[in-house]
Amino acid sequence: MPDAKKVLVTGGAGFIGGHLVRVLIARGDDITVIDDLSTGRAENLAGCPDGQVTFLRGTVRDTLGGPLATSHFDEMYHLAASVGVKLVVDSPIQCIENNVHETSVVLRAAASLGCPILLASTSEVYGKSERIPFAEGDDVMYGATTEPRWSYACSKAIDEHLGLAWHRDIGLPVLITRFFNTVGPGQRGRWGMVLPRFIMQAIAGNPLRVHGDGLQERCFIDVRDVAPMLPRLLGDELAHGTVLNVGNDQSISILALAELVIETLGSSSIIEHVDVADDYGRPIEDLRKRVPDLTRMRKFLPNPPAHNLHSTILATADAIRGRAS
Repeated sequence: MPDAKKVLVTGGAGFIGGHLVRVLIARGDDITVIDDLSTGRAENLAGCPDGQVTFLRGTVRDTLGGPLATSHFDEMYHLAASVGVKLVVDSPIQCIENNVHETSVVLRAAASLGCPILLASTSEVYGKSERIPFAEGDDVMYGATTEPRWSYACSKAIDEHLGLAWHRDIGLPVLITRFFNTVGPGQRGRWGMVLPRFIMQAIAGNPLRVHGDGLQERCFIDVRDVAPMLPRLLGDELAHGTVLNVGNDQSISILALAELVIETLGSSSIIEHVDVADDYGRPIEDLRKRVPDLTRMRKFLPNPPAHNLHSTILATADAIRGRAS
């Protein structure tokens, strides 16, 4: 195809990465995926055409310094990271080193090519801010360094600083996307992701374990809406050098989410209120409300998400059942 691009996707075997790769396949691109499979899964790339997708297992540092040292790319999407509250709490060293060191490497590679690059960030960057909704220019506030969960937020904030510094210093076309609770088919609950965890419990008929009173509010968006946004955003030069919240701004309490999962799947499960320490092995600070300000994103992508939470629950449940069969 005449407009086909050579594209690098780090973390391309991850949840969002796997969906993004399929969007790029449909666009006709020649795609190279780097993933060490620490949280990604090879099955997220199942069925991808060998002639169009090249998978390299390893770290960004080892791969860009080795097999890809002389490669050219037209676009880069840096999604490789340690994600999930439980993983962050259990393995803070891995989290910090992966998120900071690997990002530094991929930014230098992009700079050497003058290649547009999307850095995947997170709503966790806002920390303990009580200003709702969260806007990209807001101040951020973190907890004490003795609380491991904030290491993830700090590491991703450093990534953002690095990316924006490259943009300011040499004009590198950098776009930073702060994801808010991206969910959908292919996501697992292993690292604390709430929706697939609820769905797995509901399918099995087990109690849905809700932390505390369950009145914490979150906003969920389907990965099938998010993945097509990313090439459109990176392809818009006006978005370069900016930070964009990517998500949905319709909030729901975790308790109401549990009730919706049970109702949607016709499950016999009950809801069980537990202390967060019961699942994470230690107390974890939990924000009461996390809602994005999408004013900036809607200047680039004005259309609302195509998938509602009901359809996302059904699609995620089908994917989970398919893995179990």
